[in-house]
Amino acid sequence: MASEKRIQLRGIDPIAFYGLQDENLRMLERLFQIDLVGRGQELILRGDENLVEEAVRVISELIFMVNKNGSLSADDIETVFRLSQSPDRKAAEHDPDSIVLYTKNGMIKPKTPGQNAYYQSTKKNDIVVAIGPAGTGKTYLAVAVSVAHLRENRVDRIVLCRPAVEAGESLGFLPGDFREKVDPYLRPLYDALHEMIPQDKLKRFLETRIVEIVPLAYMRGRTLNNSFVILDEAQNTTSGQMKMFLTRLGANTRAIITGDITQIDLPSSSESGLIQIQDVLKGIDGIDFVYLHERDVVRHQLVKKIIRAYKDYATSSENDKNIPL
Repeated sequence: MASEKRIQLRGIDPIAFYGLQDENLRMLERLFQIDLVGRGQELILRGDENLVEEAVRVISELIFMVNKNGSLSADDIETVFRLSQSPDRKAAEHDPDSIVLYTKNGMIKPKTPGQNAYYQSTKKNDIVVAIGPAGTGKTYLAVAVSVAHLRENRVDRIVLCRPAVEAGESLGFLPGDFREKVDPYLRPLYDALHEMIPQDKLKRFLETRIVEIVPLAYMRGRTLNNSFVILDEAQNTTSGQMKMFLTRLGANTRAIITGDITQIDLPSSSESGLIQIQDVLKGIDGIDFVYLHERDVVRHQLVKKIIRAYKDYATSSENDKNIPL
C-alpha cells in the first residue's frame, strides 16, 4: 500500500541534512527504495507503507545526529541504517522498556543487542561492570541511566569520576592549576551530560553538587548515599584504587564501572583493577559483568574494522604485548 509522510526539520539546517546536491536524500532513497522530496524545512516521503515507516524511524535518528553534530555524512547514514536492520533493534523500537531517557533532541535507547543487555542489567543490579572497546557506548549509556535515575528521584545526586591517567602523559607537565590539568580528562563526561540536561539546569546541578564530576583520587574517604556513581576508564585504576572506589558505596547507591581492557595506560608493573575484579567479584549477587564487542560499535563503520584488525594482528604477532591496542 502506498503511503506519504511529512517530516519537519525543525531546529536544523536543511542543507546539512539534505547534503550537497541532495546526495543524502538520494542515498536514503536507494537504501529504502522510496521517494524523498525536500522542500525547505519539510521532507516528504512516498512509497510502500512499511518502507516509509522504517525510513521515518531512521530519519528521526539522523535528525537527532544533525542536531548534535551540525552535519551528516554518508557514513552516518550507513551506520544508522545498518543498526536499524538488526532484528533485536527492530523489536526494541516498539518496547517502551528499551528507552533509557527522553531529551529535547529525542530519546536515548540501546542501538545494539549488546547495549540492550547492558541497559537491562542496570535495571536488575546495583553494580554493573561494562567492558568493551571504544565506540560501544559504555560511558554514554551509563550517564543516560544515571540522569534517568536522578530525574525519577530514585537518587539524590550523580557522581562521575575518572582516573587522571592518559597514554604516557604526566599531569605535572601540563600547564595550569590542578583543575585546569584534570578537566580535559573529565571532558567526555561533561559532553554527555550537556546532551541530556538543559544547560541552565546542569549549571545549577554542578554548583550545588547534585551532579559532581571529579578525578578518582577525590573519592578517597567519602561515603556516598542515595547516589548514582560512575567510574569511567576503569582499566586505568590500580587494584587498590578499585577497592577504594567500591567501598565508597553507601545506602541506596548504584554504580556503573566502564572500561576497555585493551587500552590500559598504567605502568607495566601495576595490575589493572578492572581486570582483577573480574575474578574477585565473580558470582556475587547484585554485581553483573557485561561484555560489549566490536559488533556493538556505533561510531564510524571503520571503527569496527579497526578494532578487529588490531585484535587479529595481536593474535598473530609474537610482539603483541608491545601493541597498544
